[in-house]
Amino acid sequence: MELRAATMEMAEVGESQDGGGSTSDGDGDGDGDYESLPPHVSMTTHMTAGAVAGILEHTVMYPVDSVKTRMQSLQPDPKAQYRGVYEALKRIIQTEGLFRPLRGLNITMLGAGPAHALYFACYEQAKRSLSDVFQNRGNCHLANGLAGSIATVLHDAVMNPAEVVKQRMQMYNSPYRGLWDCVQTLTRTEGPRAFYRSYSTQLTMNIPFQAVHFITYELMQERLNPHRNYHPGSHIASGAVAGAVSAAITTPLDVCKTLLNTQENVALDSMRVSGHLTGMANAFRTVYQLGGPAAFFKGVQARVIYQMPSTAIAWSVYEFFKYFMTKQQLERAAAKGSL
Repeated sequence: MELRAATMEMAEVGESQDGGGSTSDGDGDGDGDYESLPPHVSMTTHMTAGAVAGILEHTVMYPVDSVKTRMQSLQPDPKAQYRGVYEALKRIIQTEGLFRPLRGLNITMLGAGPAHALYFACYEQAKRSLSDVFQNRGNCHLANGLAGSIATVLHDAVMNPAEVVKQRMQMYNSPYRGLWDCVQTLTRTEGPRAFYRSYSTQLTMNIPFQAVHFITYELMQERLNPHRNYHPGSHIASGAVAGAVSAAITTPLDVCKTLLNTQENVALDSMRVSGHLTGMANAFRTVYQLGGPAAFFKGVQARVIYQMPSTAIAWSVYEFFKYFMTKQQLERAAAKGSL
């Protein structure tokens, strides 16, 4: 592998510059994989790779995300009731125009770049630091889960306002003319708090989701790609499995989040709830009373189908750009060292 050769050359340069100090924080087997070389995988590399991965993930899957937003409504307009993703996309395009499923994509792309840049950079740094504490630089699943949770706090802080605007524009008969009109209207009528009203709810759902996600991804990589070389197939498969498992496990939280976000009148009126439903505990109780245990897994199939390609895209793109950029950096450094 070209990266491995460049890494070995760079290690020799490093030894001549700093007295033979090791450049690897891996298990000492000398395989020189890019994942275990923090000095050569810079923060800029993680952030750039993460930003590209986030933008592509949300861009490719956005039409499905638009359908998912509408199908989660508990009180949909009769003209916006769909039996499945394909039928929904077909009807939306036929009745509302070819580009209607992409409405709100601009704000999503603006938020996804910086959000995922922080997300992956924070995860990589926190994973290494926590692994040093728990397992002396070995791969530690507890460290992976905690690092994913920490990264989620930063990601959602950036992405939450974009999510609010996006979902407002995705809904059927959305009253907003465009991105700026939506932002201005929300600020004027509901105040700046509207952009972070669901932040705590998002964290309640996303922290366990991301913890399971990262633990599953790293566990799959241990099985499929133990030396952590760049291997597209393993990254795609690991990402897909991680997305499916984390989506299935956290579906009950997603159902509750949807109820809190939509504040469906029919559902709340049937429970004689006056005003707005607030708090995760109230949401759990209301969902159970409305549909019993089965209600907590409403839409689990659609959620899994959406998350599998989404996380597969994110991880495969992220790992590719991390590999490519690291390879370029190592080759440039090796060339300088040979002068």
